[in-house]
Amino acid sequence: MDGTLLGADSRVSAVSEAMLRELCSRGVAVTVATARTPATVQPLLSNTGISIPAIVMTGAAMWDFGSQRYLDPRFIDDRDVDALIRVFRAHGVAPFVYTLSASDGMLAVYHASALSPHELKFYEERSSLPLKKFEFVPQVSVDSMAGAGVVLFLGMAPLERIEALASDIRMKTQLSVSAYPDIFNHSLGYIEVFAPGVSKAAAILELKRRLGAGYVTVYGDNLNDIPMFAVADEAVAVGNALPEVRKAASRVIDRNTDDAVARDIFRQEY
Repeated sequence: MDGTLLGADSRVSAVSEAMLRELCSRGVAVTVATARTPATVQPLLSNTGISIPAIVMTGAAMWDFGSQRYLDPRFIDDRDVDALIRVFRAHGVAPFVYTLSASDGMLAVYHASALSPHELKFYEERSSLPLKKFEFVPQVSVDSMAGAGVVLFLGMAPLERIEALASDIRMKTQLSVSAYPDIFNHSLGYIEVFAPGVSKAAAILELKRRLGAGYVTVYGDNLNDIPMFAVADEAVAVGNALPEVRKAASRVIDRNTDDAVARDIFRQEY
């Protein structure tokens, strides 16, 4: 979504909303595959008409708009959670740990009490949203998370440190790791760690199977989009995408700020 469907203000423009509503009303199967959670996906898409499940948390689950429930969440084993906590700590990165409660399906995000300026901004932009609650604890541990299932470790730090952390996790575990620069500040990096096999690519193939779709076009801008490019029938990069993403694409369209994705889908369909 960010840098692809969303504009410079991190929202879906009125132009894109109108086009997407028209497409959805005519039965075109449109959805998003994003690192975001339903807490921000749902309000951002509320005027688009999108109703088929969204791929959220980079494929760790899907979100069903009708039932307001997560579909097919993929949990990280407790032993791997313990190992991740130690590795993150060794690299000086304090993770946001995303958990899902088996009883009510509520998303709770755990973090140690101290926040960096980037982490504080991240938290403040999401602290009042429904569908997600933040829990600050002296030290993140399996016990501190009340037995809920862990679906995601998210960290943010200088890109060089994030890349070193990602390399260490890949060497020591079989977990799925995605590390990439911030789309606005390339010196800032993000890392997402999931259960083995989790990716946007795997989730897209599962959604394709669920829908009985015969052809899938995907759009992207950042490094974590490249795996889904490999499994799509057509992979499209927006003009502002990173060079590696443009190189992996079947074709390149205009920038996200030009409503490029909605306009491209509309042209393809009509």
